[in-house]
Amino acid sequence: MGIHASASSHESHVVCPRAIARDWRYATTNISGGRTNTIILPPSSSSSPDARPLSIPPCFKLPSLATMARGFLSLVFLALVLFQTAWAAQSPSDKLKLLRFPPWKILRFPPWKLYRSPPSKLDKSSSTQPLNFPTTEKPSQYCPLLAKDSQVAQNCTNLPDDWSGAHVNLAARSDKTSVALQDVFAALSDLENNYFDATNGTWPSSIDWTGAVVETIVSGTLSTMTQSLATGRLGDEGWKQKENLVSSVYAQVVHSFFGQNAMAIKDQAYDDMLWVVLGWIEAIKFVRLHAKLHYPGTEHDCKYMPNDLDKALQTTPWQGYNFVCSFADRARAFWDFASAGWDTALCHGGMLWDPQLAPYKNAITNELWISGSVSMYQFFPNDTFNASWVESKGFPVNDPVYLAAGIEGYRWLKNVNMTNAMGLYVDGYHIDMSKPGNIECDVRDEMVYTYNQAVLLTGQRGLWALTGSPSYLSEGHQLIRASIAATGWDLVNNKAMDDASSKQMPPWRGLGRGGILEDMCDVDGSCSQDAQTFKGIFMHHLASFCAPLEPFEETAAVVIGGHVLQHVQQAHDIICRSYVGWIEHNVQAALATRDDMGLFGMWWGASLFGALEAPQVDMEEMVMTGADNMTDYRNQGTPQNAQWGLNNRFIPGEQSPKMGCMNVVGEGGRENRVPDQTGKTRRQMDKQGVQDPNSRGRGRTVETQAGGLALLRAYYELLR
Repeated sequence: MGIHASASSHESHVVCPRAIARDWRYATTNISGGRTNTIILPPSSSSSPDARPLSIPPCFKLPSLATMARGFLSLVFLALVLFQTAWAAQSPSDKLKLLRFPPWKILRFPPWKLYRSPPSKLDKSSSTQPLNFPTTEKPSQYCPLLAKDSQVAQNCTNLPDDWSGAHVNLAARSDKTSVALQDVFAALSDLENNYFDATNGTWPSSIDWTGAVVETIVSGTLSTMTQSLATGRLGDEGWKQKENLVSSVYAQVVHSFFGQNAMAIKDQAYDDMLWVVLGWIEAIKFVRLHAKLHYPGTEHDCKYMPNDLDKALQTTPWQGYNFVCSFADRARAFWDFASAGWDTALCHGGMLWDPQLAPYKNAITNELWISGSVSMYQFFPNDTFNASWVESKGFPVNDPVYLAAGIEGYRWLKNVNMTNAMGLYVDGYHIDMSKPGNIECDVRDEMVYTYNQAVLLTGQRGLWALTGSPSYLSEGHQLIRASIAATGWDLVNNKAMDDASSKQMPPWRGLGRGGILEDMCDVDGSCSQDAQTFKGIFMHHLASFCAPLEPFEETAAVVIGGHVLQHVQQAHDIICRSYVGWIEHNVQAALATRDDMGLFGMWWGASLFGALEAPQVDMEEMVMTGADNMTDYRNQGTPQNAQWGLNNRFIPGEQSPKMGCMNVVGEGGRENRVPDQTGKTRRQMDKQGVQDPNSRGRGRTVETQAGGLALLRAYYELLR
């Protein structure tokens, strides 16, 4: 793959940082002799071995053929000036190549049409072909910043200045960050004080996979805290107090490692296993970040201590590294367990959801596979695998396995058509077994959940970092914008689409109402333990995706466009900042759902819409697809039929599928599935009774508290 190949030539190319009009052929940037110049390659030169690029000042938009005949006299003068400028900037070898460039091709670029391209909107039809330059005539993706030295990015389009079209004042950094940070810590404190069991090292009211998500959110919050210690409001406090605070929370994460029921999870569904992978990678990310920020010059090893006392004081790793090897081994083990779900016999690839049920390839398991695999490669790039095993999975044997798995998974998910007309991921695909010999994913379940719209973001962010392709970022932003629009929020005008002042609740928009993120079960309080976790997952991965872009490590094998990277960084920051108004709207609503113990409710919109009359709509109207094939199995369980499975069925909130003879979810079923909660929480729910919409169903739980924490953290991260 391009980023791993050795350099084969001193010439190397990346792209111009501005958007390209449709009548451009292609444009690149030539890096030679330590200098950077923008070049324009005429379309006829792409097939001629003798054609050579002409160097001109950055960065110009190519005209259509209809205007190329004008301005001959002016163009001759401009060509001489440009040639003189370019000639002085070239090395001797490049000068020889420029002498071979056909001079008549300069006439294609009239001087009055050489102006900087304006910002353009994102081409929503673009698709990604990771690590390979597109071969189609029309641009199908954004050109990567990383490539082989001998490659030129062709038939790809440059990154627009502002993908979202939103205009955000970059200088208007909010002064709300200190309040937001306090809210984050208060939510974390309430989570741990009310739900963490210091004896067993678990959040005992969680189930296996939701406990893994809680650990992930807490570890992510630790990363936020340690960065705030370095540059934020807490920067003037004594270092001992800061370190004690962070280490105390980290100790609970470590304790939860030993409290995790790993033996049971490895026999559960493949998505359950992958939550474990992401959780411990998140913990490793925190350890590395904390050591980098606060213990520079120390070793990064889980087992290192010099014999010399002075050297040991200077270089011994931060104590948190003692557990990194254990975290890594568990992440590796559960990735290995989950890899059994990658199946090429059906649907030409993709992850199965649960081996105990009829074949079903759903969005969440495949998004977890992509994000988990890419994250594994980022943290463990030197892991090796048996070649025959790699080949049996259909992965390229000459590529790093984790990266190959992530890219293959991404290609499969993009090609299988799992998004609806709103751009949201539906739940998944069955295979119609009534057709003899059928192996195609041809029965799509149109159910939409919030977490299906965000887990992929971590994978897209990782693929950007590994390939330098802005297409992954652009497709991530497309998904975020689609999700925000489906809550009823207008990003352009930074307000809700519908008036909430009437007596009736705003209409369902596909993923919420009135600008508030919702799952369908929120409004009637019927959410299962699974669904109570979903919105927190959404916010955690949104925060990860919108973290500031880091520079690449430049090597001899890759080409890096520094000015292009700066453009991408600024554009990414602008777009993520455009989401702040929507997140703040959700934060204000969610904060209003807290009880007098500071515990968040499940339905964030209750404070805005709880007293309003709910419109009468059926599920088809809520999903806004018109499809009748929707199964809310995450709240109601899977039907016991040929499509989902006759022998076993999935019941949400339980650790594994139950045998077919188990009672169907029905009367009292949800109440029976509620794990015991802390006495204080239950008493608070009884006190509030029916007056509080968030006391219905499962009430306030460790999952709803983790969701509130993830929301507040995302808000703080995008503010600072």
